This record gives sequence, C-alpha cells and structure tokens, in this order.
Amino acid sequence: MENLRGKAAFITGGASGIGFGIAKAFANAGMTIVIADIRQDHLDHAVAAFTSRGQAVHPLHLDVTDRAAMAAAAATTERLCGKVHVLVNNAGIGIGGPLKLAKYDDWDWGLDVNLNGVINGIQEFLPRILAHGEGGHVVNTASMAAVLPISRAGIYIAAKAAVMALSEVLRGELADDNIGVSAFCPGPVQTNIAQTGRLRPERFRRNSGYVEFEQRLGERPNNPLWMDHEEAGERVRRGVERNDLFIFTHPEFKDGVRQRCEAMLDAFPEEPINRERAAAIGFLTSNPIYAQASRGGR
Repeated sequence: MENLRGKAAFITGGASGIGFGIAKAFANAGMTIVIADIRQDHLDHAVAAFTSRGQAVHPLHLDVTDRAAMAAAAATTERLCGKVHVLVNNAGIGIGGPLKLAKYDDWDWGLDVNLNGVINGIQEFLPRILAHGEGGHVVNTASMAAVLPISRAGIYIAAKAAVMALSEVLRGELADDNIGVSAFCPGPVQTNIAQTGRLRPERFRRNSGYVEFEQRLGERPNNPLWMDHEEAGERVRRGVERNDLFIFTHPEFKDGVRQRCEAMLDAFPEEPINRERAAAIGFLTSNPIYAQASRGGR
C-alpha cells in the first residue's frame, strides 16, 4: 500500500509501546486510526497524546482473547471509519521462564494472547477487508525471537514462531486479492511488556510455574539502548508501504540469523537429489513469496 492517506487502520495493543508507535506513524501518514487495548489507563494516555498533537484517534477497550469482543470491535471500527484497509495484530504479553517449570496456565495464557489474539483479529477483520475489494495490508507482530530463539522464553517463542509462519502462509494466499501481509519481528524496543504479568487473569493464576519470573520481570527497567517505540512504528509504516514480507528492526541480529540458517542448510543430507521425487513434491519444496519479497530500502 504505497498511499496510506485517507485509509483506516485497526491496531491491537495500540495504546502503548510498539502499538502506540505504529499508531503515531500511521496517523502522521494521514490514516484514520482505531487503537484497541486492554488497559484503559493506556488508552486515556494515548488519546491525550494524540489530542496534544492535533490528531484524532478512536480508542476501544478490548481483550483480544474475547472473540465476541473482537467481532464487536470490527463492527465498531467499520461504523467509525468506514472501510478498514490495514489490520495490525500487535497485542502481546512477555511471558517467560524455563519450559521445565511451565504449567498449563502458563501455556494457556501465553498462547491465548500471543497466538489466538492474532487469529481472532484475522477472523474478524480479514473478511471485511476482502469484502470491499480495494486491497489492504495485515501486519502480525511476531518477534526477533521467532527467528532466533533463545532460552527461557519457550511459550512466548512458540506463539511468535506460529504467528510468523501464519503470516507467511497468509501472504501467499492473499496475493491475488491485493492484500499484503507482513511478519513484524522487532528486537528490543522501549515498551511495557515487562509489566504484563499484572494483566494475567485470575483463571490463569492457579496453576502457574512462572509467578516469581513475572515478578522479577516486572521490576526490570527498559534499557536506554533499546529502540524507541516511534522509530519501531516508522519501520512498520515503511514496511507496509513497501509491502515487505518481513519487517526487521535491528541489524545486530543478522549474523545470528545467518548462523541459524547455515545450521539448517548444513543439516540436509549430502545426497544426490531424486529428480523424480522432486518433481512429484515440487509444490512443497519452494514458495514464491520468498523470491518475490521486497528488498527495497534495506
């Protein structure tokens, strides 16, 4: 979508951190913005910030795991803005801890927000983007950790890796509908994600192995070297305008990703290719989205 002006965007987790940065970048590009967030205090702060900038924004209180609420949010967004062209599934929680200590409530909460929240957004908004036939764009916030996994964050990474793969599949399926899809994989950004333990619903607190980890995480300050949320938002805006498949933020991760890719390539059998078999499974052995992915501006 080279021209965002006059289009409408719906952003989950849009009242703070990365989502707030994306909302600012889109508003600066002339878009109509709906920000959805589970924290009313963040929504109030975001509205005040936009008002001080002379910009309007539509706030919605939303739990992305609530499917009925997501459906209502989609209807409200269309009523407020008319056609929706850009969906940003950004809401997420920073659940962390060793997998050997994880319990079912940790898995259920982490996957419900970080994966099901994205699915719910797609289910409710994509049909509306398809219906108006003017094309659009979907941004799903994964993580750099989805590309370069680290220890002690297995639930988070499992969800974010699923979001990344989902985005890649959706990219190919929606190409003919003129709807772009980007997997946004940020590195460390100035956000409130360390505080999300306090948002854990009571139903997910009874059988958790991560209580102490969440308490410690909540006390961790942001490092001043982490990226500013506005810079992250501008990178998303540029990625949408260029129709990038992947939107990365930090070049510092490139060598680590290269090592992972090389380890995968080195793991393939050093054997001649069975040409007959290759012809029979050609639909599985490559994907045109990678050859077509934009390299502009990188």
